[in-house]
Amino acid sequence: MNRLHPLSAVTYAIQYGFLWLWIPVFLVVVLAGVFDPVSGAWVPVAAPFGFLFGIGYGVAYYYRFGYEVTTDTVDVSSGVVARRSREIPYRRIQNVDIRQSVFQRLFGLATVSVETAGGGDTEASLYFVSEGEANRLQSEIRRRTAEAKGQQRDRKRARRDEAKREGESEDEPASRDLIGPEPPEEFDRPAGPTDGEVPPRNAADDTTRVRDATGDVGADARTDRVGPEPADRTEGFGPVTDRDRREDPTAHPQKERLFDLEAKELLLYSFTSFRPAAVAAVLFIFFFATEAVVDLFVTIAQPFGGPTDLETGDTASYGILTIISGVISILVTYALSVAYTFATYYDFQLGRVGDDFVYERGLLQRYSGSIPSEKVQAVTVTDNPLQRLIEYGGLWVETAGYGPESNGGSQSAVPLAQHPRVYRFTENLTGVETPKFEGPPPIARRRYLVRYSLLAAVFVAIAFGVSTVTAFENWYVAAAAFLAVPPAAHLRYVHIGYYVGDDHIVIRGGFWRRRTTVVPYYRLQTVSVRRSIFQRRLGIASLVVDTASSRSFFWSSTTVYDIDLEDAREARDTSRDRLQTALRERAADDDLGLEVDFT
Repeated sequence: MNRLHPLSAVTYAIQYGFLWLWIPVFLVVVLAGVFDPVSGAWVPVAAPFGFLFGIGYGVAYYYRFGYEVTTDTVDVSSGVVARRSREIPYRRIQNVDIRQSVFQRLFGLATVSVETAGGGDTEASLYFVSEGEANRLQSEIRRRTAEAKGQQRDRKRARRDEAKREGESEDEPASRDLIGPEPPEEFDRPAGPTDGEVPPRNAADDTTRVRDATGDVGADARTDRVGPEPADRTEGFGPVTDRDRREDPTAHPQKERLFDLEAKELLLYSFTSFRPAAVAAVLFIFFFATEAVVDLFVTIAQPFGGPTDLETGDTASYGILTIISGVISILVTYALSVAYTFATYYDFQLGRVGDDFVYERGLLQRYSGSIPSEKVQAVTVTDNPLQRLIEYGGLWVETAGYGPESNGGSQSAVPLAQHPRVYRFTENLTGVETPKFEGPPPIARRRYLVRYSLLAAVFVAIAFGVSTVTAFENWYVAAAAFLAVPPAAHLRYVHIGYYVGDDHIVIRGGFWRRRTTVVPYYRLQTVSVRRSIFQRRLGIASLVVDTASSRSFFWSSTTVYDIDLEDAREARDTSRDRLQTALRERAADDDLGLEVDFT
């Protein structure tokens, strides 16, 4: 068993030291309130004992933690009192992530996380290993995982071929009766050495393993190659061959670069996207520094007619203070969002290793992970009004079981690029034909007019209610919200569309964040038609498309809203029929379904 980096012992010692520090403190405080002999003055004496015990426990945890990469599994053992041993088979491993914080990058450390299929939690984490060891583990586990999955596909293919041969053997006697007697044995035997003879070995007949059309390694292929492997061997061709490993035991699959986020695209992406985490950061700052933040708002608002302080202001000055505070809050939130996006996607690189997409990104915290192509459920092109204005968009893939960023299994493949390039990537990746979208009937737009009018009426009612309890009198100004109803209804209506293709169903929707999702039929789980009370009165329905994507557990499923009922039922039936056809074709071709080299 291998041990973690020695600095892990220091980290565990400090972590458990401060954790156990509070246990004796808590016990002394509780017992002092129950038993008179126990005094609160014992806290300074009890706390160091807890801290020292925690240090000892952390060091013991370090020495009791071990990991090993074996032939068939990744083994991890941990625990001081209660021991836990895990053997993770390679065929279940979905991803091996490397994460480096600022502290870890300064000391050349990294955290390695092993994720398995079918779960969103980390199966095993190594805190910490050296950066070189992290890269070695990631590469080694990826290689062995690719081999295990390749062997699994080989076994499936062998079983299918054997079943096919058994079916042919049952029909063989009848066919021979029709075409005459069996030909002489010498016509069946190919020219070559007789039984028991060993053909002479030719130096130019070195046996090597080459990939077939599915990306698997075949054992019987030969190549007329003399001498060592050329120095310019093509990168990104899946598992390294047996010959390569004999020549270089440390050989690993090579990474082929697919996409780099350029500086211009990074800046555009940072300034044209918004991160909800920025709102949480602003609220956190305001919660812990409320008085200082309010004083800052008052100071900034004074030159514009704001109050001198919160006690001596009038209605007008308070209104100015409210506007200034709101503007400052929005600007600070936007600035934090820009900084967060820039730091997260700095130096974004997307590549491929075998049949997996691999990515690296991050300025302060560096991330390195992979997206297994066999787990991709859908591909989505996203953009917002600002990005559509400059004709840019992003490409995301939705995976099953694992979400690298706690975002429901959705991972960016191309954060931002020009629309023609993103559409070309999508077509190359999925093989989808250019969609011809169909939209909802005009009655859906009337429905949106009514819905948004009701929202505007609620807004006016809230403004009127505020005016009755405050000095605000011009509540009727809120009626301007009705001016936004027609354009809002129209924009929602025109951005809804769907396309039922030969191999994919494509669904588009949303205005503030428009999503165009391409779902291969073989990835469908359910296709259903749903109708609310209001939809039934209007003769319309929603078409809901579910896949095995983890995103469906966190957000709503991919849905086409408010289309004609008959169109929804026809799309549902067509999708179900083509699902069965796609599954049969996929089983026969043993196809991954995606073009990994999509650029």
